Amino acid sequence: MTDAQTEPQTDPAAPSLAAVAARRLAEVEESTRLLLRTVAGIGAEAVAGPSALPGWTRGHVLAHLARNADSLVNLLDGARTGTDIPQYPSPEARDRDIEEGAPRPVDEQLADLRASGARFGAAAALLPDGAWAAEVKHRSGAVFPAAEIPRRRLAEVEYHHVDLDAGYTPAHWPEEFAVTEFRQLAEKLAGPAGAGLPAAELLAVELLAEDTAERAVIGAGTPALTVEGPVRALLAWLSGRSDGAGLRRTPGTVLPVLPPLG
Repeated sequence: MTDAQTEPQTDPAAPSLAAVAARRLAEVEESTRLLLRTVAGIGAEAVAGPSALPGWTRGHVLAHLARNADSLVNLLDGARTGTDIPQYPSPEARDRDIEEGAPRPVDEQLADLRASGARFGAAAALLPDGAWAAEVKHRSGAVFPAAEIPRRRLAEVEYHHVDLDAGYTPAHWPEEFAVTEFRQLAEKLAGPAGAGLPAAELLAVELLAEDTAERAVIGAGTPALTVEGPVRALLAWLSGRSDGAGLRRTPGTVLPVLPPLG
């Protein structure tokens, strides 16, 4: 083999992993600020009310967000030290911590969110530039570079902020977040077997974002249905945060049922 075949070609203008992580961390900080503002306005009784997630109260969502931040600290620490630190001690421990944290009053939830978010930011600040390339393992078994951790935290904060059902909606999502996640989820749902999902059971649908010119095809086969709308509305449907009622369909048939994304 020649050197051209064995050595990866890189774009010298492409940002480094550390630069990508730094940009996402700034977005996490801003999204967390908005989340804390929303939580500060939730009433004492409302925190025990139902969220948009079946079976979870708002307290469950808040407890999950705090413990997720701490779990990602584990991955950041593992990347920095070169050790394999599990994201959670066990699936049972993860579920138990959420259940135990859910009934707390809103002021405790708020303080926990603020403190866990600060721990996440502090752990990220300790990583030297080279450590962002270290591979870490998600609780699902997926392996990815540590530079992906800030994006994943951003997704947790933005999606679950909507799930609180406390006034923050998909229309509030930052455009860059919506575009990035639209691409990610569309790729996951692409046929014939996108990311192990039963995409083959999903008839092909062409998605067109009218405000950002994003285009994607999900499902298997040749698209017989085109769905158009703002990228945030498309993402809300893809992520299960909307039934897609406001999206335009050609022809005007019902939207297909999407497989769960986990």
